[in-house]
Amino acid sequence: MPGPVFLSDDRIDLRTVEEEDLDFLQTTVNDRAVRQYLGNRSPVNGNREREWYEERVSDDETTHLLICRDEEPMGIVGLYPEDSKAVNAEIAILLAEEFWGEGYGTEASRLMTDYAFRERRHHRVIAHVFSGNVGSARIWEQLGFRHESTHVEAEFLDGEYVDVELYAILEDEWFDRDAET
Repeated sequence: MPGPVFLSDDRIDLRTVEEEDLDFLQTTVNDRAVRQYLGNRSPVNGNREREWYEERVSDDETTHLLICRDEEPMGIVGLYPEDSKAVNAEIAILLAEEFWGEGYGTEASRLMTDYAFRERRHHRVIAHVFSGNVGSARIWEQLGFRHESTHVEAEFLDGEYVDVELYAILEDEWFDRDAET
């Protein structure tokens, strides 16, 4: 059973990541369809997943939340400070393939971006997207992130060098966007 609800919307809850979730996360991160957009080149065994949980999920700097529909885990969303003053933060999302294209990633990303500005007091949130990941790019565009740059052939994925697109939004842009809707 997933941990307690931390953030919530009409269709999804963002819950704390618990040890019981590690099997789901390990399976998802090793799924070829998912990992092709993560830059993860090595298989993740149970020990590596547990190390990630103990080192990253438990620290105070980063935020990791399990994306759930009712109590069914669908993926994870994370927020990572990018500098020592926590002005910039990176958001990243991972969804199991069976949940792609249904708006869950956009909802989870909206909740986490709002949390980044309202509660963590970040000024700028960025997201990296590997070229070819149309669904991820669409999430950031729908949420009002702007495309800031293309890092040409910056990652090696599935036998080729691919571009990495950088999307970003500032705190005042986020709240102005909210005021318009």
